[in-house]
Amino acid sequence: MPRHIAIIMDGNGRWAKERSKARSKGHEEGAKNVRTITESAIKAGVKYLTLYAFSTENWARPKSEVEFLMKLLERYLDKEAETYRKNGIRFEVIGDMSRFSDSLVKKIESIRAETAKNKKLTQVLAINYGAKDEIVRAVKKMQSLSLEPNEQNLSISLDTAFMPDVDMLIRTGGDMRLSNFMLWQSAYAELFFTKTLWPDFGEEELFLMIEEFKTRERRFGRV
Repeated sequence: MPRHIAIIMDGNGRWAKERSKARSKGHEEGAKNVRTITESAIKAGVKYLTLYAFSTENWARPKSEVEFLMKLLERYLDKEAETYRKNGIRFEVIGDMSRFSDSLVKKIESIRAETAKNKKLTQVLAINYGAKDEIVRAVKKMQSLSLEPNEQNLSISLDTAFMPDVDMLIRTGGDMRLSNFMLWQSAYAELFFTKTLWPDFGEEELFLMIEEFKTRERRFGRV
């Protein structure tokens, strides 16, 4: 079993366009699917699920869309707080939260604290996250602590220091690239790409990918 699955949730806008709906509707459907896939991951026995929700590059999108996404994130957290408690889910965030509103940061920290002892699954949202930015911030942290620059010290200085590296990385929506997502942590991840748009990505397809993962031989550079 993969211990840690990371997903690039791509295709919300195209999902909406195919149905002649506003992009915001696609994002809303995508947010609903987060619960579906999180609960499916619990069924499968996955321990860490990281979801790429908002990248450092997404600020370049139209202001109205960015504002909608921030409001959608707050609404999502309000709705899912009970889901976390009911299902024993620990909630975590990676990324630079300095650009977020005080209310959003307080909400994130509150749910983090409330769910800190939950052990069934750790759900991690990557928001205002970019792998290059994360590595730069980690290097600065190492410098401030006078740590020797090596792989171990960099790993413990990253946002993801609290969890294992990625075993299985999935990208929905048809594109076959990593888009600045968990570059360090995915060095030996098994990669899965699907044309299925994120709002349509369901439990059946996830489980099929997990079954394929089990058949792959992971050598980590060895023979």
